[in-house]
Amino acid sequence: MLQADLTACVRTLREGGLILYPTDTIWGIGCDATSDEAVRRVYALKQRADHKAMLTLADSPGRVMGYVDAIPDIAWDLIELSERPLTIIYPHGRNLAPSLLGPDGSVGIRVTRERFSHALCERFRRPIVSTSANLSGQAAPGCYDEVSQEIIRGVDYVVHYRRTDRSTARPSGIIRLGADGTIQVIRE
Repeated sequence: MLQADLTACVRTLREGGLILYPTDTIWGIGCDATSDEAVRRVYALKQRADHKAMLTLADSPGRVMGYVDAIPDIAWDLIELSERPLTIIYPHGRNLAPSLLGPDGSVGIRVTRERFSHALCERFRRPIVSTSANLSGQAAPGCYDEVSQEIIRGVDYVVHYRRTDRSTARPSGIIRLGADGTIQVIRE
């Protein structure tokens, strides 16, 4: 089932579609982070204002290098030493959908180690949007059973892997790295 899900997800992402998938934190809506049209579909599905940036997942720190102007030295240590999922907001994103970037050009990227999302990013060879699978203003789903039918109907493919997993999920930590070397903890 895992391999079939990965194959279907990659095909869906390459066609500009949206997926509902388990991540290293909670269930998420995903799309090709380089496709502005796909990213806009995610905003529309979530009924979310497009000035609220969404994060992306990558399979390795090396992959992140293609999507930000620079990776501060501290970022390498943070990625390596973090014991739980950590989203880093970099000052200048590039080669990504313009609607994915914050108003200041920043982008949040998390290197995932979770089995499914890591393998998906690795196979797709591009970053994948990862935003909570909920309508704007509603609680983020910790497990598949908490995802609304509206979200399920609004995506092009729903992953089967981990649907029965009821473990408690936590959102990632978030740290913003400034171009001037400043570090700001957004969420621990």
